[in-house]
Order: sequence, then C-alpha cells, then structure tokens
Amino acid sequence: MKKRRHGDHTIVGVHITDRVNHAGEVQRVLTLHGCQIKTRLGLHEVSEDFCSPEGILLLEVVGRSKETTALIRDLSRIQGVEVQKMVFSH
Repeated sequence: MKKRRHGDHTIVGVHITDRVNHAGEVQRVLTLHGCQIKTRLGLHEVSEDFCSPEGILLLEVVGRSKETTALIRDLSRIQGVEVQKMVFSH
C-alpha cells in the first residue's frame, strides 16, 4: 500500500450527467468512502426557474492511494458519471 506524501493534495472531480437518476447511487458511494473525503463541493447551474440535470463534485480526499483508487473505481461504475483525479505535490 502506497501512502501519500505529507503535503500532497488529491482532488477527485466527478461529472454527473444525469443528477436526477444517478444522485442516489453517487451518494451511496460517497457514504461508503466517507472517511476519506475531507472536503466536498457540489456545483451545478441553478436559477429560479431552472436546475441543471448535470453537476460537478470536487472531492478533496485523504488516506492511501489504494483507497482513492477504490473510490474512483466505484464512482466510475455508475452510468453517466465521469471521474478524474488531480494530485498537487509540494
């Protein structure tokens, strides 16, 4: 098991193309991996008369790389979900 270096910041970006139909399954996966999610930010377009069917989640994750790989794998298995990872090292 590879542990992240101290000071690394790992961000997992999640693009959900059909929030109405897939939000529950995405939430189930996030709950399953909740102990490694330090920060969660959800973005979607909204106004008084419109709520976008698409959305973006940004997750700051902690823990071992193996755990992040499992989170990404589980999210990627959901239809209509695209996942990307960024690692900032210093």
